[in-house]
Amino acid sequence: MALDTETFSLLRDSVQRFIRERLVPAENSVEELDDVPADVVEDMKELGLFGLSIPEEFGGIGLSMGQECEVAFELGQTALAFRSVAGTNIGIGSQGILMDGTAEQKAEYLPRIASGELIISFALTEPNAGSDAAALQTRGVRDGDDYLLSGSKRYITNAPRAGAFTLMACTDGPGAGGISAFIVPSHLPGITLGKPDKKMGQRGTKTCDVNLDNVRVPAANIIGGVPGKGFKTAMKVLDRGRLHVSALACGMAQRILNESIAYAQERKQFGQRIGDFQLVQAMLADSQAELLAGWSMVKAVAQRYDAKPFGVTDPEVSMQASCTKLFTTEMVGRVADRGVQIHGGAGYINEYKVERFYRDVRLLRLYEGTTQIQQLIIGKHLMRQD
Repeated sequence: MALDTETFSLLRDSVQRFIRERLVPAENSVEELDDVPADVVEDMKELGLFGLSIPEEFGGIGLSMGQECEVAFELGQTALAFRSVAGTNIGIGSQGILMDGTAEQKAEYLPRIASGELIISFALTEPNAGSDAAALQTRGVRDGDDYLLSGSKRYITNAPRAGAFTLMACTDGPGAGGISAFIVPSHLPGITLGKPDKKMGQRGTKTCDVNLDNVRVPAANIIGGVPGKGFKTAMKVLDRGRLHVSALACGMAQRILNESIAYAQERKQFGQRIGDFQLVQAMLADSQAELLAGWSMVKAVAQRYDAKPFGVTDPEVSMQASCTKLFTTEMVGRVADRGVQIHGGAGYINEYKVERFYRDVRLLRLYEGTTQIQQLIIGKHLMRQD
């Protein structure tokens, strides 16, 4: 699954132009209103940004992992709220259906997800289960041809916008082997949303709790039609998501570096540009070197991801995706810190973009698996080797 080189080049050019002319000018509005304007969302739908990873047969664009990372890199160079609006449709919300769903589930949901008509969220995290995904307390009890779902999900991205959730619940006993993945329409009786979360950064993104009280969901809504496979589905989805977030981190690092270079060329102290001072140049150089290393990792691992059969877990690729997510999201934090330092006092003032981006990128080290979870995945993989 991939676009031909010429078509993809045209798409990437269109995305770059859209970001430059439409999204960057709207960044201040997003920050002030804590929302992405509806007309911008409609323009994103028209450009096809909600269906980047969904095959053409279901109305999407059908990018390979490598191509998706190229687009994510571009989207990382503006306020991360824009990407977040479409992010669950591109990745964790839709990919479980695409990888493991039945033919009927794919036909019913993927075209609407690809067009942006349906916003779908990924509901895994709970008040007492996040990094320990196998410790879910949300329960699904069989009742005839249905399941009754009860529990609470926390920090669910796009929940206030969602028309459906890819939701994990325990149906067949404790532990990973008892988890099933459901497609849960958001309008079902018994679903309530918590108040919107007030976050450190990424203003314009929408997250909140999702509460379920005996929500009746048809057994046919279990992804793949087989209970007890949800944990494996979630882990496969997260492999792809981690590479996407890694590319996003590199894009944001590029934007922060560009802002820092521009400021260093303009700001003067002691009669010369601050960028002419070697210590400032050293900070810029460190950021450039780390960005190049991170982006090289993303492209290399994405290529390996595309080389394996679609939807099949490769432990080596999974480990490398964790390496990439660990390095790039930590890297962009360091780049953002240097960006603030290069700006001096101005870097602590909201009117300068690096102050916002400094807060925004902190979240990248937490979702899709914290840095510490990536370390555990990598370490356990290495210890299993002969």
